[in-house]
Amino acid sequence: MKQQEQLKAMEQYAKRVLSADTTGHDWSHIKRVVNTAKTIAKAEGADLFICEAAALLHDVIDDKIVKDPIVALKELKEFLISIEVTPEQVEAIELIITRMSFKNHKEQQELSLEGKVVQDADRLDAIGAIGIARVMCYSGSTGRPMHNPEMKPREELTPEEYRNGESTAIMHFYEKLLKLKDLMNTKYGNELAKGRHEFLETYLEQFYAEWDGKR
Repeated sequence: MKQQEQLKAMEQYAKRVLSADTTGHDWSHIKRVVNTAKTIAKAEGADLFICEAAALLHDVIDDKIVKDPIVALKELKEFLISIEVTPEQVEAIELIITRMSFKNHKEQQELSLEGKVVQDADRLDAIGAIGIARVMCYSGSTGRPMHNPEMKPREELTPEEYRNGESTAIMHFYEKLLKLKDLMNTKYGNELAKGRHEFLETYLEQFYAEWDGKR
């Protein structure tokens, strides 16, 4: 099977898994990550096929979306083999999508160049105007409040605390979004992150002013 046919099959697989998502990890998110990953990959000289494949599939084993990530990964690998993706390519894709999550970033698992590209593309979709919209979508889907002035950002979180502890949409800016600019892997990703990071800061300034009735 040709690579473009394989990528088309991966696209259909991702659409099926993510079809009912309401957390901000829907097909539109995947398309944006794919497009950004391709742009960064070209700038950084990374393998375009691996980058696009991993970008398409990076959320199909996410525990926010699937009940059992281990089963989901097994099914994904079987699917990739069925469409004649080589064992080496399957391994490359697996290592990217199992290591790139923000909640595991303190473990500092080594990523390939392609992994760094896809991780940057995914993180870029979490900041800027789109990132803010996604935070609100995710918070609404999980029943997390918009803001509580009495709550302070949580520091040094374990993956379990990050995912399940008490927080708000605005606290998520401090616990994740505002940290992402300094976690970019690639030169091109870092350049893209600067403007989006500044937008987050501008938004927060306006948010607090409106919350307090000052603007």
